[in-house]
Amino acid sequence: MTATDPALTALSQGWCALSLLHGRIEAHIERALQTGHDLSVREYSLLDVLSRQHDGDGGHLQMKQVADAVVLSQSATTRLVTRLEDRGLLERYLCPTDRRGIYTNVTPAGLQLLDEARPTNDTALREALDDAAANPDLAPLVRAVETLKAPVPA
Repeated sequence: MTATDPALTALSQGWCALSLLHGRIEAHIERALQTGHDLSVREYSLLDVLSRQHDGDGGHLQMKQVADAVVLSQSATTRLVTRLEDRGLLERYLCPTDRRGIYTNVTPAGLQLLDEARPTNDTALREALDDAAANPDLAPLVRAVETLKAPVPA
């Protein structure tokens, strides 16, 4: 394949469209969450991921799993956890069975903020998708996003 290969050009254009859609959605949600709840998209995502943990087998996530879920490096995730802990929205404690492990849980204040912010996030997502659907280059991607189903846990 050459640099002018139509397949590569189409692939590149598709990737650019997907990146554009992601950027627009994230920026719209970021503004809504910052304005309404003093939360960033990453902070909201972290609270959301951690709020889904449970005390049963496999219920607590390792920091690498959390980092993967919020699409950040482990060091950036640790800094994010520290910021939210400083705000009283998260707490860390040692794993009772493995003193090397550290768990991170959402505090009651964090759960309350997450509950308050969830409708804002959902509305902003819907608005961003509706706006993008009006763009002929993004409309097929919007339809694809709207048909995705959440993965079933293994």
